[in-house]
Amino acid sequence: MELTRRDALIALGGLGLPLTAWLEDSEPTATELTSEDIETLLALSETLYPSDVTVNSDFIETFVAGQHQLDSDHTSGIVSALTGVRRASSRQTGRRPTELDPSERGDLLRSMGAARAYPDPDGTSVQQIRYYVINNLLYALYTTPKGGELVGNPNPPGYPGGTTAYQAVSTDE
Repeated sequence: MELTRRDALIALGGLGLPLTAWLEDSEPTATELTSEDIETLLALSETLYPSDVTVNSDFIETFVAGQHQLDSDHTSGIVSALTGVRRASSRQTGRRPTELDPSERGDLLRSMGAARAYPDPDGTSVQQIRYYVINNLLYALYTTPKGGELVGNPNPPGYPGGTTAYQAVSTDE
């Protein structure tokens, strides 16, 4: 399953960003993220997402640009958290996170304590990594209908599935 720009727009609807903002300007708004930041987010999504999910850069760029429209400080938090991930990766492995394989990136996040950290945008570096990177990427996945189906929720918040989506009788019994 591939997540695309369209999926990112659906996830942004769950955040409250009106899609009419995207209709007026079809290109994502410029953010403070560099190409290295986008590559790092893509690499981390490979680690955090189930193996049958493929993410392209349009998904990440569109989701982050939409968040930037809602709150530019959030983008600054993402940049700061990614800097923390890159520093830890360099210190522990001598390589950038994009050069590690997915299991090594998972080991890196666990060794930092990010897997157990309480997400706090104003907390320690590890808490910010959990909030701005890990939780952000997971939110982007699971608030799309494609990602929601992975956990049994094909109609995530903000997705206009209608009453039939939540009133349907399950035939799995």
